[in-house]
Amino acid sequence: MKENEGGTMKEGKTKVLIAILVLVILVAGGVLAYKIIKNKENAETGTEENNIMIAEIEEKQVQIWKGNDRPFAIMIDNHSDAWPQAGLQDAYMVYEIVVEGGETRLMALFKGAKVEKIGPVRSARHYFIDYAMENDAIYVHFGQSPQAESDIKKYTIQDINGIAEDGTTFWRVKDKAAPHNAVTNTEKLLKSAQNKKYKTTSAEKSVLNYVTDEVNLENGQGAISVTIPHSNLQTVKYVYNEEEKVYERIARKKEQTDWTTGKTITTKNIIITFCDNYTLSDNENKGRQGLKNIGTFDGYYITNGKAIKIKCIKNARDEKTVYQDLEGNKIEVNDGNTFVQICPTDAKVVIEEPEVTIQN
Repeated sequence: MKENEGGTMKEGKTKVLIAILVLVILVAGGVLAYKIIKNKENAETGTEENNIMIAEIEEKQVQIWKGNDRPFAIMIDNHSDAWPQAGLQDAYMVYEIVVEGGETRLMALFKGAKVEKIGPVRSARHYFIDYAMENDAIYVHFGQSPQAESDIKKYTIQDINGIAEDGTTFWRVKDKAAPHNAVTNTEKLLKSAQNKKYKTTSAEKSVLNYVTDEVNLENGQGAISVTIPHSNLQTVKYVYNEEEKVYERIARKKEQTDWTTGKTITTKNIIITFCDNYTLSDNENKGRQGLKNIGTFDGYYITNGKAIKIKCIKNARDEKTVYQDLEGNKIEVNDGNTFVQICPTDAKVVIEEPEVTIQN
């Protein structure tokens, strides 16, 4: 009887030990599971926080100028028969300068953009090369003046000339008449540049001093519209859209729209530079122009419904233009596209305030 009682007691102790061991294992497993879940939650929370931080950093980065893609500078026809044009809204900068006959031509710059149709593309003029160089851009054109041909060789410009291409980089559309119907796109231009062994990346800084914080020109004059007469033929007007905080472009009293989307062309920034063009003396007598653009020139910077007077300084054809306020500080430019209007010094530019008209 005592032996049975001893055995029963041993069995009882064993069962208790087993129960305790099972309980310990369960508790340990629970603790481990809890740690795994918490670690996962922390990791997910950390990932979310990292994503938020990355998004905040990206939001603070300039969007109009980023990456290391080398820009393309493309000559765009601005004859009324060429309207509407394609691609201007996708360009980070557009230069407008007088050419022969009082017409103007545009040079649109694209960096890292994928644009399906750009044009109509027109022939090169030598002074546009200056602005292609200061943007370290591949210069794109369809034909060229003798002066442009000479300067392309002189400055060893990496260019893509539609007349010399194999017929795949450019094509002609049927809804416009020649010579106002040659178009291209960024994919074809990049392939052409690669085939020519041109460098397609660039570490150059932007010509403009872009900032991420909104520039409001607190001390500037009101600018609800800006009228810029380049010549007796070509007058450009920009009207401020207060809701969108951009300027809508009008040329020769006609709203300029995008060929592809039909939407009005807009710009965040306008820069005006006053410097004179002149008629060249050459054997062709076509009235082609030159540009006196080396030196220091008066101008305006216009954005967000305000305008300030600036100085535009270009010391050499292949050097970047520096845009300064009247105190000598490099102006801060809003993160957005920019139209650079280069017009004669006697151009009667009119900047309209809400109630007051100021004439240059």
